[in-house]
Amino acid sequence: MGARLVVVRHGETEWSRTGRHTSTTDLPLTEVGEEQAVALAPVLAGLGIDAVLSSPRLRARRTAELIGFPDPVVTPDLAEWSYGDYEGVTTPEIRETVPDWTIWSHGAPGGESAEEVAARLDRVVEQVRATGGTTLAVAHGHSLRALVARWLGLPVAEGRHFVLDTATWSELGDDRGTPAVLTWNVGRRR
Repeated sequence: MGARLVVVRHGETEWSRTGRHTSTTDLPLTEVGEEQAVALAPVLAGLGIDAVLSSPRLRARRTAELIGFPDPVVTPDLAEWSYGDYEGVTTPEIRETVPDWTIWSHGAPGGESAEEVAARLDRVVEQVRATGGTTLAVAHGHSLRALVARWLGLPVAEGRHFVLDTATWSELGDDRGTPAVLTWNVGRRR
């Protein structure tokens, strides 16, 4: 069996609850976000995790702690896609001036390009595959959706197809040598 990557999106924050794009703003989890993370702990405990990585943001590190992994390796490459001028802004607000905007199709002025996001997430993929075993990565919605695209060998923009809710887990691996999504968005509450 090849390397496996279990990804967890951090628990709810005030901005994720209200749909505000959050990359560099270091927000804490809400009370609900903390409860969501604690609820994941029993499930993740049974997955045979060999290594744990986390985005440097407080919301990801706190989620790692609450799911039972208090000492993750902080990995800047797992940070959220930098939204630049759109930090703290909602999609409907952005679409008032750019009607068909998505991060996948337009990026964000003053933020990261898809190529920059791909380069750093490719380093994560390489690290996990080189290490083997099962790695847990705790990070953010868009960065994890982009990470699955890169795991599958797809352009970052294909991450648009992988909806990911707060405090959910997913598993990437391979199927007979082909990169694959094994489990996706478990714990979805919609």
